[in-house]
Amino acid sequence: MPRLPFTRPTGPSADHSVHPMELFFDLVFVFAVTQLSHYLLEHHNLAGVLQTLVMFLAVWWAWIYTAWATNWLDPERAPVRLKLAFVMLLGLVLSSAIPQAFGRYGLYFALAYVAIQVSRTFYTAWARGEWQAGSWNMTRAGFYFLAAAPLWIAGGLDADPTRRLLWWSAALAVEYAGPATFFAVPGLGRSTAEDWAISGEHMAERCALFIILSLGEGILVTGATFARLEADGATVAAFVSAFAASVAMWWIYFDTGARRGSDRIEHDSRPGLLGRAAYTYCHIPIVAGIIVLAVADEQVLVHPAGHGGPFLLAALLGGALLFIGGTAAFKRMTGVSGRWPLSHLVGIGMFALLGAWAVAVHPAPLHLHMAATGLFVAIAVWEWGSYHGGWVERWARWRAGRARPTAG
Repeated sequence: MPRLPFTRPTGPSADHSVHPMELFFDLVFVFAVTQLSHYLLEHHNLAGVLQTLVMFLAVWWAWIYTAWATNWLDPERAPVRLKLAFVMLLGLVLSSAIPQAFGRYGLYFALAYVAIQVSRTFYTAWARGEWQAGSWNMTRAGFYFLAAAPLWIAGGLDADPTRRLLWWSAALAVEYAGPATFFAVPGLGRSTAEDWAISGEHMAERCALFIILSLGEGILVTGATFARLEADGATVAAFVSAFAASVAMWWIYFDTGARRGSDRIEHDSRPGLLGRAAYTYCHIPIVAGIIVLAVADEQVLVHPAGHGGPFLLAALLGGALLFIGGTAAFKRMTGVSGRWPLSHLVGIGMFALLGAWAVAVHPAPLHLHMAATGLFVAIAVWEWGSYHGGWVERWARWRAGRARPTAG
């Protein structure tokens, strides 16, 4: 069968690694993550939280659908690269509009988002070549974005922030229902799991790299904030605590979960279904948790010894619960046994207790943050010791290495 025009090579020897153009593309969405963190920091009330959530879900949906598209399309082809560059430009407009998305730039945000989703989805359907199952799958997906487009534009035209939030929430409900319903469209039928045949290796790597970029954005915010502050003892301690928490979060996600997830989806008989559940949907709370925790880190750096207040407590504990809960669900979906990781369940319980303690005692922000960092480190160490043979085998290997005679 001849290879389709702009699709990646297939077969056992095909290269499914992430292309440099895809990494270049992600830079725009790192900017979007930064914009979302700053928006939440400046709008720390219920309305601000809901607005940030709606914008985050839009940003994630734009990125993850592009990840699916480049799983099939070959970035080595010039037309695919040009399309990704065009989506990057639209993404830059989308990201730049975030600070005023519920103000004077709402229509720009909506138009940029609709243009990304509609143009990229129908382009992918066309670029896959002959009208076969994969092309019809993307065509059906495109109709969901077309159905939601009037809601996005109506929200952008509505000057009232509350009504805009409702318009855009309705639009997201339509779009997020698409994969769950297999893109059922009257007259066009619905997709099947076979239509979602993907490279599991590529999907796992794409999402893992986005986690790294999101964690990196948090580190950049921490470093930039620390650079403009007076480096006293409390500020330095807050800086170290924020960095240690980021390292522990990386460890929790990547030490066993990311590798095991990649292996599982690569060898799964229906990788598209696992890609939908474990990567498309399940990574939402993981990335959201990273964004919210970056807000808490910046607050603690600026006011390490003051009174934290309810927003800091909500950001720190809410972000932690989102990240740990999302990672636990991801590991359950991609694990061999299908069980929830005990370390994460206990960690969720400990964070709940930490919240109760904070409400009762009202600790300084630095002390609360350091306690949360200690829990992240404890979960990471527990997870690290529970796999690869556990603590007993790790201890035996360490002793064997110490006993091995040195050369010379």
